[in-house]
Amino acid sequence: MTTLNRRQLLGLGLGAAAAVSLAACGDDDKGPAAATGNGGKDYTGPKVTLNLWNGFTGGDGDIFKKLVDQFNAEHANIAITVATYKWEDYYAKLPGAVSSGNGPDVAVMHMDMLATFAARQVIQPVDDVAAALGLSESDFAATVWKGGIYHDKRYGIPLDMHPLGMYYNKTLFQQAGLDPAKPPTDRASFEAALAAFKKAGIQGFWISPFQFTGGMTGYSLVHQFGGSLYNDDATKAAFNSDQAVEAVTWCTKLVADGHSPANVGQDADYLALKSGKNAINMNGIWQVNDLKKSPEVQWGVAPLPQIGTKKAVWANSHNFTIVQQKKTDANKVAGAKVFINWLSQHSLDWAAGGQVPARNAVRDDPKFKELTEISALAAELPDAAFPPAAPGIGDVTNLFYTAFNEAVLGKKSPKQALDDGVAKADKLLEDNRKKYGS
Repeated sequence: MTTLNRRQLLGLGLGAAAAVSLAACGDDDKGPAAATGNGGKDYTGPKVTLNLWNGFTGGDGDIFKKLVDQFNAEHANIAITVATYKWEDYYAKLPGAVSSGNGPDVAVMHMDMLATFAARQVIQPVDDVAAALGLSESDFAATVWKGGIYHDKRYGIPLDMHPLGMYYNKTLFQQAGLDPAKPPTDRASFEAALAAFKKAGIQGFWISPFQFTGGMTGYSLVHQFGGSLYNDDATKAAFNSDQAVEAVTWCTKLVADGHSPANVGQDADYLALKSGKNAINMNGIWQVNDLKKSPEVQWGVAPLPQIGTKKAVWANSHNFTIVQQKKTDANKVAGAKVFINWLSQHSLDWAAGGQVPARNAVRDDPKFKELTEISALAAELPDAAFPPAAPGIGDVTNLFYTAFNEAVLGKKSPKQALDDGVAKADKLLEDNRKKYGS
């Protein structure tokens, strides 16, 4: 997959979800229909065709399509057809398609977009799907399972989680006299590594002022330092707290102390890692497969070091969810349940695309352990800091990324940048409550 495609994916909220038409809505609603099958384990009705929308335009799209092809080959009476759009086009197109009755049967959506589309009545709860398939929190990583809930109803059944990881150039570690088999794990070892790089004439950790990936690093550190971007019910922004200011100040000092160039361009931090100029880059799990295409680069990946008082990491997730439909087709209902269940069980294959499976049984599979780099980042699951389930939260979080940008570029002090961002965020949160009625 390319960095650009992943950036487009995650910039809209970073996770994706497959949505299925299980219940009716609108004037023609006849209520839930009895599905042909046994709760998603199999389907014995007449052949159905389910339309699936997704935004996997990178390498993960090829893997996803192969899985769909495999599903189709194994299910003679269910046919999944795939339509792929750029994520920004996909999210803009979906509400109108649903309201006109031309929405997909199966769709893909980010976890942090669930509340927005639930409030807009584009998707509906999937508690019945989870019950029919016998799924519960015990089957999944708790942080991912809880992330699919909005207003005490489940809108997503998780497929995976994709976090930030710490990528490091082993060659530069050796040049600085550091053991490449022992990457830093905490603030003391991380800052000691930075000092060693600086002594060797290496700017060891380039901090990007952009959301990808400096902003997401800052997001992680705000939580690591004991802060949060929002209060408990997401009615107020909190990313100007003392903890948040301390976290962002730590990032800005990377430039002031000579560990990072100023004005790092978009993706320049990652490209510098590959070209042997930058020793450490916090980036998404999706870069694992890209780095594997560069055998000349000696690299490793590990969980984010704990710079603050606790472990925390930016992450997002892909979930299955349900799209509203004008009419219920009980056979499509049953076929969609089978697809959800099957793909969840086959998420080990999906992990090869650069994802940590959400399902516990899949992560416990010895074959997943063979995906060395991906499984290394699975350790971050308990520490994932997902955005709150609030409509329009992605737009509000972008204001934090803007404030982070201003601070790292030296346009404002960290305190001033974050104060200004919170003032705008509180106004937008208030506007969202009026807009979405919550």
